[in-house]
Amino acid sequence: MTQITPQRALALFRQMLVIRRCEEELVKAHQAGEVIGPCHTYIGEEAIATGVCAHLHPDDVILSTHRGHGHALAKGVSPAALLAELLGKATGCSGGRGGSMHLFAPEVGLYGTNGIVAGSINLATGAAYAFKLSGSARVSVAFFGDGAVNNGAFHEGLNMAATWQLPVLFVCENNQYATEMTFASSTRNTSVASRASDYALPGFCVDGNDVMAVYEAAQEAIARAREGSGPTLIECLTYRTRPHSEGMRSTGYRDAAEIEAWRARCPIVRWRAQLADVFAIPEERIAQIEREVAEQVAEAMSRARSAPWPDPASVMQHVYVDEG
Repeated sequence: MTQITPQRALALFRQMLVIRRCEEELVKAHQAGEVIGPCHTYIGEEAIATGVCAHLHPDDVILSTHRGHGHALAKGVSPAALLAELLGKATGCSGGRGGSMHLFAPEVGLYGTNGIVAGSINLATGAAYAFKLSGSARVSVAFFGDGAVNNGAFHEGLNMAATWQLPVLFVCENNQYATEMTFASSTRNTSVASRASDYALPGFCVDGNDVMAVYEAAQEAIARAREGSGPTLIECLTYRTRPHSEGMRSTGYRDAAEIEAWRARCPIVRWRAQLADVFAIPEERIAQIEREVAEQVAEAMSRARSAPWPDPASVMQHVYVDEG
């Protein structure tokens, strides 16, 4: 295991916990009718966004998916701005216009989440191309699901990035299902990491529910990208314990026993145990962080609920480029 300080270990725990608590608030808000439209939660997958984004600078960029709340938070979007966006409020990170699937915060390097399968891949590749042309040491990251690897954009993006040795990290969050279809039912090659060899770039498969495994793999890949050694593909094996989108069924296409087995592998519970066993962090310090996060997220949700709705007079803003 990479040697990290207890402070860094606690920071990883705090970040995963912020994501989990925000998502739990959104589950309740969706059930209460406060979130209109789809709401794809990241519950169960928190270690991936946390482990990757821990190595990114503010001016590095990420491109994300329909399941992007965790990525946004890990990259620096505040809980208040995220929750307000899901509630459609003017203080949301996209001004209440984007909702769950269209989160934007370029000031912290979030260049957008979107619902187009594999849409993040070529966007991140393009950002990396811009970084290489400008001679900067910035990197980009594309987060995408297992369902994206059968899309042409996956092959186009990896081929271009490898050919031009672009500073981009491709992170596949393989949660076993594309909506309600198993990954194995859509491909003969279920090893995403093995596909990296087709483009002569490094490919790794890690336990996506182990924040340190993700942290170590991302650390190496991002360092390679910064020094000009090109892209890396990391496959993170994980699982979403909630439905594909809130309001949809959770079983019927998968067994309840399977869901419970993956819940037992909760990345937050696993890392919490490591805090005590490996880093000798006192229980009271861990519990203090849990209380702080609970209070932070509750306060953020309260602010989101009391925030104003977007002004109808602003409806034409952000629609066309104002060249005046």
